[in-house]
Amino acid sequence: MKTITTDQIRDAVAELSQRANFSLGADMRAALGTAAAAETTDLARNTLARIIRNADLAAERSLPMCQDTGLVVVFADVGQDVRITGGTLREAVNEGVRRGWKAGYLRASVTGDPILRKNTGDNTPAVVHTELVPGETLRLRLLAKGGGCENMSAFRMLTPADGRDGVVAFVVETAKRAGPNACPPIVVGVGVGGSFEYSAVLAKKSLLRRVGERSPLPHVAELEEEILRQINASGIGPQGYGGKTTSLAVQVETAACHVASLPVSVNIECHAHRHQEVEL
Repeated sequence: MKTITTDQIRDAVAELSQRANFSLGADMRAALGTAAAAETTDLARNTLARIIRNADLAAERSLPMCQDTGLVVVFADVGQDVRITGGTLREAVNEGVRRGWKAGYLRASVTGDPILRKNTGDNTPAVVHTELVPGETLRLRLLAKGGGCENMSAFRMLTPADGRDGVVAFVVETAKRAGPNACPPIVVGVGVGGSFEYSAVLAKKSLLRRVGERSPLPHVAELEEEILRQINASGIGPQGYGGKTTSLAVQVETAACHVASLPVSVNIECHAHRHQEVEL
């Protein structure tokens, strides 16, 4: 049995919160660089170069890449042989967010009640998804999810008769509808199967993969490639100025579902795609 204190969790989340906002992931930076080299117009190429330069300056100066520093979403894989002491996991995550946002001078973007709309002032509470897994480690994967791209996400309950073509059409339609509002080039997370609520969790969870990492299932990897081709054929391009790069990656997660259902969720990320992780 391994003991992990809530202080350890708090400090880890505080550090991840700042790192996610200040430092573009190596996978995302590489994808942006590859896209810039492949663009054929000066405007699209220069737009991508400016996005990369902005990220470099943010890292150098410990400043957020974007004024929207995001809602924190944490996927916590808790080992069965882990004992958490000093409080609850959720309390520790929220205290970590609170401290990380204060120390990093990050913008508070969370309203405590969706109707009354009063800002909580410290970017809490976070959204926490917990899964019990084998082993004696605690893996924390954090997304700082911006409102612009999150607002462009969508769910549709397709029928089995809609099939693969229906999935492709819906995802591409969602990305096109997002247009420049999601700050492209985007990363498109897709959840297919499960249930009404679980497909959305799958879509968000898919964004935790390394950008461009294909599904291990050949038929799903082919689906990812086809959707990506169609989205990039739209010509929306970086920041909506036109070009070959509307999306850097499409990442699909699937799950078993009811024989009468085909739930599909699409969760979109902007070009900052702030995701970091740690294992305790």
